[in-house]
Amino acid sequence: MENLIPVMNKLQEVFATVGSDSIQLPQIVVVGSQSCGKSSVLENLVGRDFLPRGVGIVTRRPLVLQLVHLSEEDRVRFGAEDNVSSDVEEWAKFGHTKNKVYTDFDEVRKEIERETDRLAGSNKGVLNEPMYLKIFSNNVLTLTLVDLPGITKVPVGEQPEDIESQIREMIAFYIQNPNAIILAVHAANTDFATSEALKIAKDMDPEGRRTLVVVTKLDLMDAGTDALDVLCHRVIPVKLGIIGVVNRSQLDIKQQKSIQEALKDEISFIQKKYPAIANRNGTRFLAKTLNRLLMNHIKECLPELKTRINVMTSQFQMLIASYGEPIEDEGQFLLQVITRFATEYCNTIEGTARNIETAELCGGARICYIFHETYGRTLDTIDALGGLTTMDILTAVRNATGPRPALFVPEVSFELLVKKQITRLEDPCLRCVELVHEEMQRIIQQCGTSEMIRFPRLHEKIVDVVTLLLRRRLPVTNEMVSNLVRIELSYINTKHPDFSDAGLVDTLINTKNEAQQQMLMDSGGDPANARRPTNRNPDGSSLTGTATAPMSNGPSMGSSFGFKGASLIPDMTLQTPVRKLTPRERRDVEIIQRLIKNYFLIVRKNIQDSVPKAIMHFLVNHVRDSIQSELVSKLYKSDGAGSLLNESKEMSQRRQEAQEMLGALQKASQIISEVRETQLW
Repeated sequence: MENLIPVMNKLQEVFATVGSDSIQLPQIVVVGSQSCGKSSVLENLVGRDFLPRGVGIVTRRPLVLQLVHLSEEDRVRFGAEDNVSSDVEEWAKFGHTKNKVYTDFDEVRKEIERETDRLAGSNKGVLNEPMYLKIFSNNVLTLTLVDLPGITKVPVGEQPEDIESQIREMIAFYIQNPNAIILAVHAANTDFATSEALKIAKDMDPEGRRTLVVVTKLDLMDAGTDALDVLCHRVIPVKLGIIGVVNRSQLDIKQQKSIQEALKDEISFIQKKYPAIANRNGTRFLAKTLNRLLMNHIKECLPELKTRINVMTSQFQMLIASYGEPIEDEGQFLLQVITRFATEYCNTIEGTARNIETAELCGGARICYIFHETYGRTLDTIDALGGLTTMDILTAVRNATGPRPALFVPEVSFELLVKKQITRLEDPCLRCVELVHEEMQRIIQQCGTSEMIRFPRLHEKIVDVVTLLLRRRLPVTNEMVSNLVRIELSYINTKHPDFSDAGLVDTLINTKNEAQQQMLMDSGGDPANARRPTNRNPDGSSLTGTATAPMSNGPSMGSSFGFKGASLIPDMTLQTPVRKLTPRERRDVEIIQRLIKNYFLIVRKNIQDSVPKAIMHFLVNHVRDSIQSELVSKLYKSDGAGSLLNESKEMSQRRQEAQEMLGALQKASQIISEVRETQLW
């Protein structure tokens, strides 16, 4: 089980190379206010002075500190790997200096300062990028700790105004990791109610399941006070425990008091001040506790970590595969891409595409819906007599007779009116063409293959070529659809089987015969008299006698005139006023309405059937049959075909990052696989 922490250290080194935050490794995160004694705690755990010291904020970026305990055998083995002399017992290595070995810990401190200033600047600003430091020693227990900048309230010097929020965000980033143990450091000579470290820890770990509290500066409490209640868990509710330690004072550091001497004084103080709990406090107990907690925590997290790494390995393998392999033959590859796109486009229309959309209709299914639902229902809602009033029909009938009174309903009025109604079908037909064209355009985006993402210029050109092809076919299709309506307008076939069967033409003829018979009766049976002018209007009213007075809503058509002087002036307006119709007029209007309605339904049925066929032939099928040849002629055979396969910089960068991440995951999987199951218990 002692080998678990080195395994985590190796994993941290692996993922540090790719800067991945997707794998959350178990680690101990040290949190505390500025000048609470964090640095002293860490130096006591290491047994060496190696951290920068000074006024104000000193730790300005995360320091991932990996402590490696060396047995005699390990010292020889690791020393040989790092080219360290056999008489050296302790040394350090930084992640950013590669294989350089530091045996002088004063140089370690200076390197921390140099590297911090290099990336974070010298103006006391903070940086979220971590620094990795590994210390090999037989005086340490194997641990992994993350030292974070101390929480500060007021910016000093050249620090930015939001220095507090920057530090809080950095701390939250590390301790929100559910696999992190929070080491909250608080000075015993300050009020626990004002502890920023405890507040942040409680926010991220409300139940205190992964929080360990370290109470520093026990020797600096006011006379007559102690931390017994706190150390006995009577004040702060945490599950992992509360451990008190004694740090070196600033005077001790100036007088170069060694850490070994400070640790001896710490033991003496705790045994004297807190004899009942002396064995559960102090730096040595803290180190053992941290080692045990971290190993147990790693043991709990390792199975889930294995699964997570395996899943991510598969994901990145698929991702790299989607980015494609390097191209050897550009011409052949371009032809393959064009063929795949054209095939996918046609399959989407035919409904045989590999990826069938389940959220909405698309491709051929949507075109079918446009034909039979959108377009079909729109035609069904067009009323055969829509926009025609009774007076409109009556006016058309009278206009068709000219200056002579009508004996029967004129056929010309029927043709004029029915053509007007048929013309109303053209707009829905053209709208149907537009909807199908839009869907054909939308299919282009649905057929994007992985190569389209990889080669944006190729994708752009394919879209341009297909869009231009569709645009060329649109006016041709519109013209054909308009012609279908014009064809119906060009000849009103009153001999159409469905129209003749209705008996409406016979009704029209019978009406004509009835009018002639009525005239014969009025003339006493003499055909010669039937041709003479009569003193009656066509509706039978008399033209003799006093002129009928105009009605309140205007004069009636054909039966009311006004006299002005000696001349007879028709009192007619451009718009026939509404009035009560005579029986003859009602009959004429009903006949025309029935004729229009029946013939309109015949034409609408023809149009509803022929327009989708025209759209399929002139637009859909033509594009489907010619899309590949169009792409080949415009792209494959063009002079600039080679430039179409220039990969975007973003794609190259993503592929490189994905390959690096895959390599890290595969290496991590190998590291974890070396851990035997027996080591977990």
